[in-house]
Amino acid sequence: MNDKIKMKGETKEREQWSNKLDFLLSVIGFCVGLGNVWRFPYLCYKNGGGAFLIPYCICALLGGLPMFFLEVGIGQFMSEGGISVWKMSPLFQGIGFAAIVVCNWLNVYYIVIIAWALYYFILSFQGELPWTSCGNWWNTGSCVSFAGVTNHSLIQDLKSNNITPVDSVVEFWDNRVLQISDGVEILGEMVWPLFGTLLFSWVCTYFAIWKGVKVTGKIMYFTGVERRRNTGLLLVRSGSRWHDRSRLLQQVQQQLCEAVCHLVCM
Repeated sequence: MNDKIKMKGETKEREQWSNKLDFLLSVIGFCVGLGNVWRFPYLCYKNGGGAFLIPYCICALLGGLPMFFLEVGIGQFMSEGGISVWKMSPLFQGIGFAAIVVCNWLNVYYIVIIAWALYYFILSFQGELPWTSCGNWWNTGSCVSFAGVTNHSLIQDLKSNNITPVDSVVEFWDNRVLQISDGVEILGEMVWPLFGTLLFSWVCTYFAIWKGVKVTGKIMYFTGVERRRNTGLLLVRSGSRWHDRSRLLQQVQQQLCEAVCHLVCM
């Protein structure tokens, strides 16, 4: 009887990170990604250029970083999950459930982007990239290819009829990758290539987490470092082009009148 009571009182020992570097790379991988490269320049330029950095840094220092360290500190100290950690204050247990729901939606959202990227990665091994040319089955009569063009005059494209030229890259995305139907009421056919890349992405995700944080931490040595490398390559590439430099200087110009705009505060 005493043994049964003792067994019920025992709690399963929670798995720990192998070392601090595994944890550090995992945190960096979750915090910094290509989403920052896509969204931040757009939001910065839209909300005042360099002036946007003022409220951004203030909010990050006074709100973002304290909340981040609080979340990480509580998780490391209590060694609990996102829901059970709020046993310390049952009043806020709904925060844990809300966080799990948000994570589930984000997983469904980001896994699709990974499937798209994987599909483009596979097609990039072809001799001629399929999105750089017209004449394919997914192209229309309005298709125009600008691959390898460094100087082009739009005067030649002026016609008497009202036809807007469409880049071959756009048509490849809409008509080949997504195969967008004419309306939401039309389901269309199954896009099997995307189905395959999506299934492969889910399978890789499963095998990356099913053994716990010890295996996940080792995987982050590749995925985390690879993302930092890609981000650095994009930075070097954009900084090596003169017209991009002028855009960057324009983006960081101090426009203090925009800093007090309500869009910046939002």
